[in-house]
Amino acid sequence: MTLWKTLGVAVKALRRNPTRALLTALGIVIGIAAVIAMMEIGNGSASAIKSSIEGMGANSILVMSGAPRHPGGVRQSAGSAISLTADDCTAIMLECASAAAVAPIVRSSGSQAVAGNLNWVPNLIIGTSPSYLLIRNWKVAEGRCFTEREVDARARVCLVGQKVVQELFGGNSPVDSEIRIKNVTFRIIGTLQVKGANMMGMDEDDVIVMPWSTAQLRITGFKSGSASNTSSTPSSSPSDLYPATGVAFYPEQASNLEKDTLLTPKFERIDQIQLMAASPEKVGSLVREVTSVLRERHRLKEGQEDDFRIMNSAAFMQTLSGTSKLMTNLLLVVALISLAVGGVGIMNIMLVSVTERTREIGLRMAVGARSRDILKQFLVESILLCLVGGLFGILLGRGAAVMVNLQLGWPIEPSPGGMLTAVAVSACVGILFGFYPAWKASKLDPIEALRYE
Repeated sequence: MTLWKTLGVAVKALRRNPTRALLTALGIVIGIAAVIAMMEIGNGSASAIKSSIEGMGANSILVMSGAPRHPGGVRQSAGSAISLTADDCTAIMLECASAAAVAPIVRSSGSQAVAGNLNWVPNLIIGTSPSYLLIRNWKVAEGRCFTEREVDARARVCLVGQKVVQELFGGNSPVDSEIRIKNVTFRIIGTLQVKGANMMGMDEDDVIVMPWSTAQLRITGFKSGSASNTSSTPSSSPSDLYPATGVAFYPEQASNLEKDTLLTPKFERIDQIQLMAASPEKVGSLVREVTSVLRERHRLKEGQEDDFRIMNSAAFMQTLSGTSKLMTNLLLVVALISLAVGGVGIMNIMLVSVTERTREIGLRMAVGARSRDILKQFLVESILLCLVGGLFGILLGRGAAVMVNLQLGWPIEPSPGGMLTAVAVSACVGILFGFYPAWKASKLDPIEALRYE
């Protein structure tokens, strides 16, 4: 018999008892559906993690002020000492060959923004340079970004996130409008694209971004070498910025000018430095280069602890991706177990079918059918049953993944390769669990089979 004739005989045999065939294939349907749903949900979560970290900067590195150990042995938390300066950014950009972009960061929170008769307290006010948007992979939705010239001029301009636009301007375009922060008027020159919440749950759209020099001058005040000395308002006298003893950087002012004149210190402290490596492969070398440059600039001796911390997003991404992959694999193992259970059910039903059709097998062998023809017939029936169950399982798994996405909001990602694999697995299950019943049928003695009642 040809393969097509054998296939036709298998279809007729399965149609004799459709209810039993449906229930037999149900185990395969559930197993394949579980595999497809788990793969799509797992791939979606992995892609969401990757997109979230890429939103922070695919190859970004964050340098934070460190936690020095004082002579008394007390170790402070990260950021308790402000050890980074704007000159460190310049040195890193000039001396680190693996750096593609560098941005200083000055952070502030709790300041109220006022526009007209509305007010809002954004989660964060960030003072930085134009490179910050490049490193964070953040686009300007409307208007423009501030320039390096505006950073040098300490211009009172800013960009606002979509949450601020919604709260202060009712969703209307705020470009060229003005807002007040700490009684200082800023002109909005652009809005940022929607970012959503980060992995920590913080709304990144609730932000105001301005030149870091402006933020220091108008919002945070100039920071000295310790966080405890940070002033909430800009200093207006050299004596507030430097001790009474030592070299005076500025001459004494007349009393009538001191109140209205704002002097800036020689060394401007910043909170963080964000960098972007030229490629993912250069992240490790950039970390080493930055460490070397900062230790030299901060005059740290050999064996002395760093007064800064470096956070590598690539390592963070690798850890989260590995965790997501592990959970996906565990779910797939559970799904494969259900698939194996379905295969055992098929083997059981095929053995029952061989027993029920013993006389038919004997008759076919009596009129000239060979053992391999009987083997092929029952094997094709088993494979056909598994393939039909696999196709329905793919549809059910895809539908389940879509329902999870719609009802729970979990990210999903279709996997065409996974669907093809599911079809192949279905065929393999049919061969694996259908071979023994088919082999048993092919070994029946024709005379004994004809005598079977």
